[in-house]
Amino acid sequence: MHIVVCVKQTPAGSVPVDAATGRPKLDAIQWGINPFDEYAVEEALRIKERVAGSHVSVVSVGPARAEEAIRAALSLGCDDGFLVSDAAFDGSDPNATGYLLSLAVKKTAEVKGPVHLVLCGKQTSDVGAGQVGLALGAWLDWPAAAFVRKIPTIDETKAVVDRMMEDGVDAIELQLPAVVSVVKEINEPRLPSLKGKMAAKKAPVAKWGIAELSADASGVGANSPTTELKTSAPPPRGAGIKVPGATPQEKAAFLVQKFKELKVI
Repeated sequence: MHIVVCVKQTPAGSVPVDAATGRPKLDAIQWGINPFDEYAVEEALRIKERVAGSHVSVVSVGPARAEEAIRAALSLGCDDGFLVSDAAFDGSDPNATGYLLSLAVKKTAEVKGPVHLVLCGKQTSDVGAGQVGLALGAWLDWPAAAFVRKIPTIDETKAVVDRMMEDGVDAIELQLPAVVSVVKEINEPRLPSLKGKMAAKKAPVAKWGIAELSADASGVGANSPTTELKTSAPPPRGAGIKVPGATPQEKAAFLVQKFKELKVI
């Protein structure tokens, strides 16, 4: 079984925002693999351990430094890494990123054999849109499931997954190839070994740009369907209200009056 896991390099801590430009200050921050993608990597490795002969490829869309996120996944036991990077891709929105990943999945299939399953984290810790996995499935025209917390059974033709819903959990069967976005409840990510770290440093990481992928530049990067106009830090939380009253009845009366003033009731 050939599994492709998608990872993104995201800020490892808080990101300051330039009040004048409305843009994040990225010059002096630490970077790491997107925390939600760590669960996708772990699940890919667990499937590799369950299904004999499986192979795990790692794909990332981003600048040159995103290679570090790929190597982080390789250090855990993934087999190959591929970086989708080109100045024309900078600023791609979730739909455009899904398109680029779909081209990368097809390219990976040409290099390493047919892909049976693509795994993604449910969202990224920076943008947090949670749309890339489903966009990728749409671009590939494959079945896709999001918010998956368990993959009880899987082989090269189908997979049964438990999908979290607002009112419970759905058990659904997907015909493979398919795209699955996982939540953190699915597993507990492992830590890399020293041997894995050393091997990841030496591992080759192929780099694909617009030419290698034969990508259409009219819908990616600055030409994405959506554009980020401004970034800002969350507003500071206002001071709370102390509820006066010596008895529960007095406190309740005060709250009812406040709710009426706020037109909540």
